[in-house]
Parts: sequence; C-alpha cells; structure tokens
Amino acid sequence: MDIIKSIACAFLFLPALANAQQQEVPVYLDNSKPVEERVEDALSRLTLEEKVALTHAQSKFSSTGVPRLGIPECWTTDGPHGIRPEVLWDEWDQAGWTNDSCVAFPALTCLAASWDTEIARLYGKSIGEEARYRNKNMLLGPGVNIYRTPLNGRNFEYMGEDPYLAGRMVVPYIQGVQANGVAACVKHYALNNHEVNRHTTNVIVDDRTLYEIYLPAFKAAVTEGKAWAIMGAYNLYKNEHNCHNQFLLNNILKGEWKFDGVVVSDWGGTHDTGEAIRNGLDMEFGSWTNGLSNGSSNAYDNYYLALPYLQLIREGKVGTEELDNKVRRILRLAFRTNMNPQRPYGALCSDEHFDAARRIGEAGIVLLQNRDNVLPIDTDQAKRILVVGENAIKMMTVGGGSSSLKAKYELSPLDGLKKRINGRTEVLYARGYVGDPTGEYNGVITGQNLRDDRSPEALIDEAVEIARTADYVIFIGGLNKSTGQDCEDSDRAGLALPYDQDRVIRALAAANKKLIVVNISGNAVAMPWLKEVPAVVQAWYLGSEAGNALASILLGDVNPSGKLPFTFPNALEEVPAHKLNTYPGKPREDGSHIVDVEYNEGLFVGYRWTDKEKIRPLFPFGHGLSYTTFEYGKVTADKKVIKAGEPVTFTVSVRNTGKREGAEIVQLYISDKKSSLPRPVKELKGFSKVRLQRGEAKQVSITVNTDALSFFDDSKHEWVAEPGEFEALIGASSTDIRDRIKFELK
Repeated sequence: MDIIKSIACAFLFLPALANAQQQEVPVYLDNSKPVEERVEDALSRLTLEEKVALTHAQSKFSSTGVPRLGIPECWTTDGPHGIRPEVLWDEWDQAGWTNDSCVAFPALTCLAASWDTEIARLYGKSIGEEARYRNKNMLLGPGVNIYRTPLNGRNFEYMGEDPYLAGRMVVPYIQGVQANGVAACVKHYALNNHEVNRHTTNVIVDDRTLYEIYLPAFKAAVTEGKAWAIMGAYNLYKNEHNCHNQFLLNNILKGEWKFDGVVVSDWGGTHDTGEAIRNGLDMEFGSWTNGLSNGSSNAYDNYYLALPYLQLIREGKVGTEELDNKVRRILRLAFRTNMNPQRPYGALCSDEHFDAARRIGEAGIVLLQNRDNVLPIDTDQAKRILVVGENAIKMMTVGGGSSSLKAKYELSPLDGLKKRINGRTEVLYARGYVGDPTGEYNGVITGQNLRDDRSPEALIDEAVEIARTADYVIFIGGLNKSTGQDCEDSDRAGLALPYDQDRVIRALAAANKKLIVVNISGNAVAMPWLKEVPAVVQAWYLGSEAGNALASILLGDVNPSGKLPFTFPNALEEVPAHKLNTYPGKPREDGSHIVDVEYNEGLFVGYRWTDKEKIRPLFPFGHGLSYTTFEYGKVTADKKVIKAGEPVTFTVSVRNTGKREGAEIVQLYISDKKSSLPRPVKELKGFSKVRLQRGEAKQVSITVNTDALSFFDDSKHEWVAEPGEFEALIGASSTDIRDRIKFELK
C-alpha cells in the first residue's frame, strides 16, 4: 500500500514538475517570447569569445554556433539558380556526396524576362524548399546588380538594366525563399557592374545616379521583401571596399532603410579589421580566397573579425558596442531560420520543382523576330528538321563560377526537341562549330565528350549539305559558361558571338529559308546576319528543363510571352560605358592597383541612353513577340490632376486579335515634361502581364503614386516630386508606345 501511495504522489507531482521545468526555459529558447527579447537574453549569456566567433566563418560555407546554449551553426549555400553541391570543410574540392544533386532553375535573366511576379514567387519558393531540405539557412542570392555593359560576365545572374523591373521581381523571390525559413542574401551590394578588376575597382558615381539607378532594387529587397541578409560587393566606393563601407552599409542600408538583418562579406571581400568593425560588416566569409577555387587553409582564427578583433577588444583599443550589434543581427538570423520551430521541411528534386523550372523557362523565353510566321514549327508539314550548334547538346549547368551546379539532370535542347516530336518528324543534328568541348567546374564533371577535330570548313559543309534538304533548320548557339563569356571573375572580349558562329549562321541562311536562330546566353550579342534570318529566339540558360521549355516554345505548345529585361545594342558604341570610354576604368599611378571607373553616363543606362541619344537599338528593352497579336485601346486616367501623396490609375483595354491564346505585358512609362534637373525621356514605373483567350479583351489598370514621379535631389539628399505636367505612356516595349495621356501634379 505504501508503494502505491508513493507512486500516486509521484504522479500528482509530475504536473508541478513539468510546470516548473516550463518556467525554467530560458527566454531565448521560449518561442512564445518576442524575437527581440530572445535576442537580448541570448546576447547576455554569451562570452566575449563566443560573440567574436559568431562573426566569422569556421569553414568554406559555415560559421560557428554556440553549442553550450543550443545555438546552431549558420550554413550558407551558393545560389541563385540552384543549391550548390557540398564541398569539403576547408577545401574547394567536392565532398563526394551522392545526395547533393539539385534542380537547376533558369538563370535570373530568364526570370526577369518573364515580367511575372507570381513566377518570381514560385522560383523563390521552389529554390527555398531545396535549400531548406539541404538544411541551409542562407541562400547566397538573388543578385540585382544593374546591367551597365553587355560585357559583364556575370549579367546572367542579375535582373536586367531597369531598377524598377529588378525591384518588382526580387521582392516575391525573396518572400518565396524566406517562407521556408531560409534567408535570402541579396547581392552584390552595390555598384558591382562588371567582373574585370572586381576586387580593385573604385566606382565614382554621383549620388543621384546611385539612388535612382543602382540602389532601388536593393532598397525594394530590404524595405518590401524584408530580406534577412545582404552580401557586400568586392569593389570599392568612395575608396572603401563595399563589404565594410560606411556610406553604403551604415548610412544607407542600416540607417536610411532600417535593415535589421546581417551583412555578409563576399568570399574574400574583407580587407581591414578596423573598417570591418566600424563600417557595418556582420559576418566575414572566405578571406584570403578568390571565392572560387583557392585560398589559405584553416585561416579562420586569423580572419579580420577573429583573433585580431578579439585582441583589440582585450587591449582596450575598441569597445564592444559594434560587436553586440553584429551579434544581435546574427542571433536574429538564427531565430528566423534554423531556430524557428515552424520552419517547413522543404523538398529536393521534386516533380513540382522540375515543373517550376520548366514553367519559369517557358515564361522567360523571348521571341525576338518571326518574319513570315516561321514559328511555331508545324510538325504536320515538316518531315525533316536539322538542329545545328554546340549549344544544342552542351550542358550549361556546370561552369560560370559560384552559380555552377550539380543538377540531377539537364535535358539538352536537342533531346528536348526529339522527346517532344517523338519520332513523328526526322530530327537530324550537325555540330556546325566547336566551342569549348570541356565540361568541368570545381570537381563537377558533365561526362560529355564534345571533342571534334574536324576543321571549321568541314563542320560548316556538313551542316549546309543537310540544311538544303531540311524543312526547318534550328541553329542553337550563343555563349556558354566558360571564362571570358558568361562567367564570374571575367568579362567578355566583345559583343560578337564567339567561335565564328556568324559564319555558320550566314551559311545556313543561304542554304535554307526557314532558319531559326536560338541564342542561349545571359547577355546581348551582335547579330550582323539579322536581316538574313527569319526567326530569332532568346533562350537564356534554362537549367534542368532546358530542352522541354525550349521545345514547348518552338513547337507552339506554349505561346512565348517573355520580354527583354535589357537592351540589345547594334554595337558597343551604342552603350554609354563604352561610348564614353569609361569601361573598365583607369588604373591609378600610385602603385595601389586601384582602378577608378567613372559612371559619366549618370542616369542614362540602357533604354534611358538610347532614348536620349535617339538610337534605334537592335532590340529595345521590353521587346518580345507572340504567336498571336494584341490590340491596345485608348488609355484613360482616373484623375487629370493629383496632389502629393495621391495615387493615379491608368487603364487601357487590351484585346487578343490573333488566332490563339497568349499573354501580353503592358508597360507603363512616365515622362516628366518639365524638370529643374535633367531626367530621362521616360522611365518604367509599372507593368502588368495579362492572359487572353482568342478574341478576348480585358481592362488593364496600373496604379502609381507620386513616388513614380520623383527624382533624387542630391543637393537636398531627398526625393522630390516637382509640380507640373507629366505624361503616362502605355507600350508593348520601350519603343512600341501604343498610347499616352497627360496629367498634372499640383
């Protein structure tokens, strides 16, 4: 009986014990408490050494946690097009995992070309799920640096030349990623607009241009997307490296924009302990490495924010106020990501993700030219299709720098066409040219043997001979991810297609009147043969589902609806950075290796420059054709006069006048008719993608407020909307303006 009483008493005591244990949960581990309260409690429990350790890397892609308090490590992964395969702890070599393949999503230029914010959200959600499944809590992407020159080797990772378009597309991408408890680390902040001399380039740009062109997408990422991380850029601004830049990080990012996340250095982007302490850097990664392939071994304790920082504090030379600010941000990151119990589990290489990759690719492919309606290909009439070009077979997910991937699979354009046609039409292949037959990056090997020792003449002769008897010829070429093309840490040598592809295209055009040129690239290229070719498609780097996405467009299963996110010039002389001879800058003569580059074109980048100089580009910003046609009605405004702070809505009817369904991107540009400061002829301030069935019409409305009318007055350091007359222009591209209407700001 005494035993029974003892057991009963024990059970009676259990609720009290459980309650006591619940009360003993420290605040920082109590998910019911506000995050800021948890941050302060955790901060108060950390030793000086633990705080300093949180601010720098412990391996190639991770930083330490605090094991005794249950605070986990921070694990990052390269994006922004897929989750990078695992490397060894302290080496760039592959870790040799067999379960770290991923879905390769299309490059961000393709996403930007969709002009579709829901597609951007799908992209972010999908890649965020892949990162979460691999237990990463920071995705190193997306990138939103502005397209200043078509020679920039890293343009394929960014979202084009227009700050408004980049800002609208990056916000849902971030939100999609972070819904998975994974931080989006937006890069490369800021003014990182070419790759050559990227560690030593000092950008000289006026404040107005900085605020109006190069910062808006980052601002949108922070203030609207609520990004949890920002990566500093390699270059300098105001003679300070951007990973620890007082003006960019403390004054603007953390001051004006109230950013409460972490600032992460690019790998090898930290250069000075004092500046790293004072000027806004929170987490140091990859010091003494080129960020790609080499670096000092086990150097983490000697990082600028490691023992050198700790020693300065111990000697009383610096205080701990900056340190506590850094650690608060790092703790906040942990509570938002891998200490969040509501964090989803994610998914890797799911059918849904491959489907998303295909849909993103289809939405971003741009039909540049389609004379005589050569496209879509009619397989009922075609008995023989010839595909020519190395890019029809070459894997594009391997290479290009830190965005290189180990995709679970990559369906080539040639295989995608064969799969879709399924034997109903004969599909032949001829190489046409040999570009880069190699296929390896950072230990990931494609396994393709693309070597071909035949002469260029023999390759062309073979292609031409078959082309003469083909019903269609599809040339699939462009650039690739090799050094000197679309590749990190290098820029292109020029605007022309490499490997003498122009010669191949012209020979094919002479042999067959139904030639379709598919340009695979992340950059504009010269097209001296354009008048000889009836159809041209801009296909980007499309990732795992490249073949399926491209085949669906070429064969008409999907109606193309993408529009260019940057201008295609006829020649480099039409690009202001080259016309004004400011690219890639001027080396200093003081032995410092610093290269000063002056952005003398100011605001006039891309279509802003071609408008100003009255240049007719090869293809304008916002251009993209469809297999159907659209008729625009008259634009109306709900107000003729607005006051400061008031919105105004512009409405236009759009009708599908063609023979099939399709989607049109209605673009709104604003023109300030009279300004106290020079302004572009017009600027994109709104867009809407509308899907229409055959014969269907819809009213498309776009609302803007006075922010869309404002310019940055650098003399006052504030945004100003001057009263006066404005004009709203509705167009299908930046040069195809369908209607316009004037209104007034009182």
